[in-house]
Amino acid sequence: MASDLHVQISPSLLAADFANLGRQVQEAAEAGADSIHVDVMDGHFVPSISFGEILVDAVRRSTDLPLNIHLMVQEPDDLLAGFAKSGTDQVIVHAEASTHLHRTVYHVKELGCQVGVALNPATPISVVEELLPFLDIALVMTVNPGFGGQSFIPSTLGKVRRLRSLVQELGCKTRIEVDGGVKADATAQDSVRAGATILVAGTAVYNRQQTVSQAMERLRSCIQGLKAD
Repeated sequence: MASDLHVQISPSLLAADFANLGRQVQEAAEAGADSIHVDVMDGHFVPSISFGEILVDAVRRSTDLPLNIHLMVQEPDDLLAGFAKSGTDQVIVHAEASTHLHRTVYHVKELGCQVGVALNPATPISVVEELLPFLDIALVMTVNPGFGGQSFIPSTLGKVRRLRSLVQELGCKTRIEVDGGVKADATAQDSVRAGATILVAGTAVYNRQQTVSQAMERLRSCIQGLKAD
């Protein structure tokens, strides 16, 4: 059954020019981005350290687009209220980082945000099966989290397909997001055909070879007309 859902593009600020962050956000918005993806990394769940609430506040002032906040942190429950106050629209937590995932998901909802759960490449979709009816987003990591610019892991496409089948079987409205190594080539096209309806794109949007507008147009053209198989 083919999906008619509009495929969203969410540029990842991890690849943006930090010296001109506000302008980079605005350029993505002007080029037709559907949301802005913000990777929050704590140096524990993943090796890197990235953004915090103050930066999310600044990004919120730069755009009206939904903010897709990806918490790659240990103990995400301790940070949820702070990010909700920062104007976050969508909060994604990692299944591997939450001891009581059901409680965490409902905490996000109580704070008034859409909620998502991310799965690392080695994490099976069975981890979120019981929660799918309550999720706005299920994120499949197509690289191991923690660094930008990694190569797409092709085997994760099978997980996207299985997740899509489960979403359809349960009659859920959960959107499937992929994050990592997505470019304007077969990685984006195969992700959409597998069932992804949100593409996170870092270096595919923010790079020195083309403007943000050119990059967004190239990515959008690459997937134009594609539907899940």
